[in-house]
Amino acid sequence: MKLKPLLASLCISVPLMMTSMSTVAVEKITLKLAHNLDQEHVVHKALDQMAKEIQEESGGNIRIRIYPNGQMGGPRETIEMMQNGALDMTKGSASEMEPFASAFSVFSLPYLFKDDAHFKRVLYGPIGQDLMKQTDSKGFVAIAAYVAGTRSFYAKKPINSPADMKGMKIRVVSTPTTNKIIELLGASPAPIPFGEVYTALQQGVIDGAENNEPSYFQTRHVEVAKFYTEDQHTSVPDYLVIASKVWNGMSDEQRAIITKAARNSEVYQQKLWDKEVTNSRKKAQEMGATFITVDKTPFREALKPLYDDFRKDASVAEWMTKIEGEANK
Repeated sequence: MKLKPLLASLCISVPLMMTSMSTVAVEKITLKLAHNLDQEHVVHKALDQMAKEIQEESGGNIRIRIYPNGQMGGPRETIEMMQNGALDMTKGSASEMEPFASAFSVFSLPYLFKDDAHFKRVLYGPIGQDLMKQTDSKGFVAIAAYVAGTRSFYAKKPINSPADMKGMKIRVVSTPTTNKIIELLGASPAPIPFGEVYTALQQGVIDGAENNEPSYFQTRHVEVAKFYTEDQHTSVPDYLVIASKVWNGMSDEQRAIITKAARNSEVYQQKLWDKEVTNSRKKAQEMGATFITVDKTPFREALKPLYDDFRKDASVAEWMTKIEGEANK
């Protein structure tokens, strides 16, 4: 008599258990994230921390597998792979995203930001949020922004003014804006892949490059270019982006977990960044680097024509106006 209710309950519970298990299986996803940075770079550390948080908060249902060191190519290649469905996530600087969404070119405009506080108000405020939406129609979605300090020139010889750059070949992330900056300063832009800069400097293929202090030290470029000129011409952030098809295919809960972890990674990365800049400068000097403080006025004057060019494009000029309006807030 007692066996019948027990058997009945078992018959009901088995399909329910199967349904529950299949639901969990469907929700489990592993995302591939590739970037071109060293594993010691603070952005990689922030992404690694984010991946751990996402895995924990999702109960192990969302995992992110990170491929660092340019294993899948540079930012251009990884963004295109993401657009084509061969990759889920990547990291790209604003300069590297400019060919896909022209609004990001505004970050390549030299001396646009009054100071670091102005830059962060723009990056993490309403203007920055609106900028991040500019990729939505390009096949990927920006979900986090990371500071990258200021970019300055470093070379095999001292650069004290634009006059010293005449005839030099300077490696850049090649965009119309960055190329024009180098040309206006009297040098020639050299679009060499990031991973080949050390050898190019060593062999004299190029005379210098431009980047922030951590990149200058961590890439060991300091070994072959001993002079770092603190002209601080641009502040170019990095962005974490995810393929639109992947993002749109997620549940609201999955997106909420990833969004929260991405925001936390922004805060974590900023703390790491400030420490890394101090540490990189110290270690670079120990390796023989000379940091040169320069008068920025000649550099600003030489680059003024860029502002005229930017204002001719109504869409970009609008972003300039908005950013300039944040300067004194």
